Order: sequence, then structure tokens, then C-alpha cells
Amino acid sequence: MVVYDGPRATGERVFARGLRNAVGLAVHPATGELWATNNGRDMLGDGLPPEALYIVRDGLDYGWPRCHNATIEDPDFGGPGSCVDVAAPVVNMQAHSASLGLVFYTGKTFPEEYRGDLFIAFHGSWNRSVSTGYKIVRLQLDGSRPKGPVEDFATGWLNEQEQSASGRPVGLAVGPEVALYVSDDKAGMIYRISYKGGN
Repeated sequence: MVVYDGPRATGERVFARGLRNAVGLAVHPATGELWATNNGRDMLGDGLPPEALYIVRDGLDYGWPRCHNATIEDPDFGGPGSCVDVAAPVVNMQAHSASLGLVFYTGKTFPEEYRGDLFIAFHGSWNRSVSTGYKIVRLQLDGSRPKGPVEDFATGWLNEQEQSASGRPVGLAVGPEVALYVSDDKAGMIYRISYKGGN
């Protein structure tokens, strides 16, 4: 019988602070940087604050709870000057999309323009007046720099007319045969997205 007698780690320290809900984490395959999705707070309306994607760096402050996205002072916990010295996101995304898992595409079966890009799972909103999210988006990258905003990659889980969802994407992974895998915690499914060239 093994008896647990507590943690034995020593020398712990805070690496970075001010991330509200960094669900997805991934290491950039070329730079070694830690990237994170961050879900913004609720009750500021349909459009605020945006979901954010960050590069998490040693010693930086990302603002929570006083400042969102390096520019929005929180009406309850912030005030003048709350966003001073707050690290900015790599990109802002649609508020309340619930950005969760993320993965860099390191395979070679997708077309060359996808290689090194970032895929992000949007779990979907729960209290927005018009539902949003419920999809996989792609962020095209040049190294660690975005080439533009996120763009839809895989959709179809949200019926916009009926405002109902058949699934909610959560986790992402690139498999050993370099297909993209997506977990769905509503439908209880794992989807395999692959590319077949030609017609």
C-alpha cells in the first residue's frame, strides 16, 4: 500500500499572471514559446471582452481581473491606469466563443500553406443573445506573427437559424499520420479531419 504524504516539489514560482481562464496550451514547434487561449469574463454584453490568444512569457502580467486584452478596464475590478504594463494578446477573437484547445499543424498532408498554422477549438457561447462559436478556426502564421484574423476552418455544429448546436468542439491534436483530431463533449465524438488532394 502506498500512502501519499503531500507534494515534494521545491522552488516553485509564478511564471506569469493575469490570465483568467487559459484552457488551451500549446508549445510553438519552432520557437518553443508557450501559447494559450484565454476566455474573457461574462456580463459585459455580447461583444466584450474578446476572447484572446496569448504568448505566455516569463514575468508578464496579462491583466486579470482589472484589465482585459490590454485595453479594456474592468468596470468592477479596474479603474484608470489598470491596463498600464499589461501584455497584449497575439490576436483578439469573437467574445464568448469559448476558445479552448489549440494545436499547431506540424504535419505534411495538409497543403503547404497550412503548415505551422494554429487551429483553435471554439466550444461555443452559453449566455450570448445570439449564439457564436461551435467551430474550429485557423490562424495563419508567419513564425509567431499572425497573417490576419482567425478564419473558419471546420463548421456545421451550430444551426444559426434555430440557435441550436449539435456539438461543441473542445480538444485538438495532430495524429501520428498527421490528420487533425477534434473532440466534441456534447456529441461524445472524436472527428478526424484529413486532406485528400486532387478532384
